[in-house]
Amino acid sequence: MDLSPERSNLEVFSETLLSLAARDRDILAVTSDSRGSGKLTRFGRELPLQIIETGIAEQNLVGVSAGMAAMGKKVFAVSPSSFLTARALEQIKNDVAYSNLPVRLVGISAGVAYGLYGATHHATHDLAALLAIPNLDVVLPFDNSETRWAVQAAVNYNRPLYIRFGRKAMPDIRTPESSFTIGKAIRLKEGRRACVIACGETVLPALLASDLLGKEGISCGVVSMHTLCPFDFAALSKIARTTGAIVTCEEHSVHGGLGAICASYLMEHRLHLPFKSIALPDQPIQSGCQEQLYDYYGLSPENIRDQVAALLSPVD
Repeated sequence: MDLSPERSNLEVFSETLLSLAARDRDILAVTSDSRGSGKLTRFGRELPLQIIETGIAEQNLVGVSAGMAAMGKKVFAVSPSSFLTARALEQIKNDVAYSNLPVRLVGISAGVAYGLYGATHHATHDLAALLAIPNLDVVLPFDNSETRWAVQAAVNYNRPLYIRFGRKAMPDIRTPESSFTIGKAIRLKEGRRACVIACGETVLPALLASDLLGKEGISCGVVSMHTLCPFDFAALSKIARTTGAIVTCEEHSVHGGLGAICASYLMEHRLHLPFKSIALPDQPIQSGCQEQLYDYYGLSPENIRDQVAALLSPVD
């Protein structure tokens, strides 16, 4: 498996959206002064009648997007995740989810991708906030392939949807024959001793950690849980019944995200096995580039390897 970085998922998102929109005039991009950061400059240049700029006004962004969706347009509302899911939370709840309008909310530079800008730009709350809103699906593509497929699936997806992207270059590891379905996890690597379940950009260090464990004789599977709502509980149940330990990894608060969903399900269904959630702690997050913060908060391949090995070690 080639894990060499290719391009950022945002670049693939914009390229795929442009290709689709060129053949479908109902596809619109709506941005809140985020044309550049959302990689939509070319989109605006080639399809000027299919892009709307609201300025730095995230509430208006969502309201306008909901109105256009009500008129039958296929709207992608693009804005930095930290602002989209905080400033416009009420509009997401009422104008999109409650009104059952199929707006594709695209949160860019999520997690700690804007790390050097500090806490004001961290988006470590977005999953918890949005997962608490009924009738809103949540997707976090891992690599370039998942991004491409997620955008293609989103165009005709008839439900409110949040798609979350980071900024760093990611690999493109699967063939065109691979399948992608919103709500269905993808097993990237088999392993019987343990399994790492990750979402978004944390899938990459999970795969690298699995390679490190393999060199130590530990068979560790990796699953891309690219959809948090609707969640693939069938996949989680199968993992719990066929492996010795589970570690979850996410670029999000320890509260209300992937780890919390998995822990709750496992406990409620009496699936008792060693379990560890690797996420950002309940404290103010540090500033720094994404790689530095991954190392600091234990999302590095080396720490994931250590956490898996610790779960498998006999208790004294």
